[in-house]
Order: sequence, then C-alpha cells, then structure tokens
Amino acid sequence: MRISSVVLSGGKSSRMGTNKSLLKLDEKPVISHIIEEMQTLTDDVFIITNDPQIYTFTGLSMFSDRYKGKGPLAGLESAFYHIPSDVFLIAACDMPFIHHRVYTYLLKYLDDYDAVIPIYDTQTHPLVGIYRRSVHSHIQEQLVKNELRVKSFFNNINIKYIDDFGSISEETLKRHFFNMNNPDEYERAKSL
Repeated sequence: MRISSVVLSGGKSSRMGTNKSLLKLDEKPVISHIIEEMQTLTDDVFIITNDPQIYTFTGLSMFSDRYKGKGPLAGLESAFYHIPSDVFLIAACDMPFIHHRVYTYLLKYLDDYDAVIPIYDTQTHPLVGIYRRSVHSHIQEQLVKNELRVKSFFNNINIKYIDDFGSISEETLKRHFFNMNNPDEYERAKSL
C-alpha cells in the first residue's frame, strides 16, 4: 500500500491579505514547517497549487487543479488524479502546527474505510484527514455538479470519524488543529 502526503496550497488567502503558506514562523515559511512534518510520515510529499513557481524552493513535485476556481475539493481531486498512491494524508497550508502523531493515530483506524476524518472541539476537519483513492470518483461527481463543499461527498463514502485521540496531549491537539486565516491568527501563531 503506497501512502503519500499532500499539502493543499491553493487558497486565495483573502482574509489574510497575503499568501498564508509563505508567512514566516521561526524564520521559515509556514509551508516548510508543514512539509517537514509530513516528511516524517511518508517518503512522498506533494504540493497542490495553482502557483507552482512560488514553491520551487521546496524541491517537491507539484500539481495544479484540473477544475479551476473550485476550491479545496478541486485540490483533493487533483491529488487523487495525478498521484498514483492508495492512501493520502492531507494537510492544509494554513495549519502550521500539524503533528505526525495525530496522522499516525488516524491511520490506525483506516481499516476498510474510505476516509478517516478527525473531529476536534466539535469541528469536523476534512483538510487534515486521510483518504483512500476510492473517493476520487465521488469528488469528481461533486465538482461536475458544482457542489464544492469539501464534505459534499461524505454521504457517499464510508467514513470513520475520530473525536477521541487517545494519549495525544491536549496541547498537541490544540496546536495541530490551529487554523491561521487572518492577521490576528498569524500573530497568535507566532506566540505558540
């Protein structure tokens, strides 16, 4: 079974006012922190972006959306279309403190499910979930119908939701699920 990590970096960053993934934390772009963490999980890490030229410094393979202007669902579709893996660990570029222990924990529950999706603090987090290739056709159907919410295809697949993270500390979980969408959250990230 081939497992790959995918960093979704295609958003417009309208609330932040600048590209979130290139903001610096500890002298490094946010995307570099995410990539380094994903590299502890899989040998293959890919970036899905519609601006590949700005990420050449990462040295990673990149793919653009095939369905332009359709948001993160199109990013997922592009990953499943281009990358010949069986399982995909997904990371969003605005979650700078993702932690390998959370993904390792989720992966234990994959079994025969199509996806394992974490729920933290009553919020479902599909963009730090784990998916099998089998969801690809369902995502394509939603894109063709222009139903663009990431969760739009969830009723059509077999999902394991995880809201209990065993012995992983609350501090690790709080950081892992921290989402940085606006300047105030960026300032907060610098102090975490």
